[in-house]
Amino acid sequence: MNAIQKYFKYRQSLIDQYIKGDMTKREYLQKNYEAVVYGNIGPFSNMDTVEKALFNYQYYNALAKEQKAISTTRDMEYELKRDFSEQSNYYYNKKDRATLTVLRMLNYKGTQAYFVKVHSKYLKGKLFEIVIEEDDIILHSTSPLILKCLREEGVFCEESRKSLIDEYVNHRY
Repeated sequence: MNAIQKYFKYRQSLIDQYIKGDMTKREYLQKNYEAVVYGNIGPFSNMDTVEKALFNYQYYNALAKEQKAISTTRDMEYELKRDFSEQSNYYYNKKDRATLTVLRMLNYKGTQAYFVKVHSKYLKGKLFEIVIEEDDIILHSTSPLILKCLREEGVFCEESRKSLIDEYVNHRY
C-alpha cells in the first residue's frame, strides 16, 4: 500500500468516526488537515493519476477550510481576515483544478452532478455535488468553469438534490 492509499484509508477511518458521532465535524476537519499537511505526501505538481489528483483535491480542500475557519475568528483585524479569506479562495481554486483533472482523466465517465440542497443562503444555487459512482467518489465545488464543463458533457442535472453526505455538508463547523 502506497502513502496515498494509506492516507485515504486513514481518511475513511476519520469519516467512520464522524458518522458514528465519535468526533465533531471540526475535529474531523482538523485531523484530516493534519494528515494532509504533515503526511509528507504532496501536493503533486504533476497530477498524472486519478489518485494523485484526488489527493490534491483533499489537500487543497483541507487548507481552504482551515484558512476559512481562521478568517471567521472574532476580534481579528479586517485586513487579516481578508488575507485568510483570500488564501482560502486560492486553495479552493487549486482544489477545483484537481477536480477538473479527475473529471478529464475519467472523461466524465460514470459522472453525475447536481446542485445540493443546502441550509446556507450563500451556497444555495452555487454548491454542486459531483458523483463518480464506480469509484465511490463525491466531490463538491462552486466553480462556474467546472459547472460549465459538466453541462457541456451532459452530466449535470439542473434539479437540486439532497447531498449523498447531507449531514456533513449541512453541518456547520
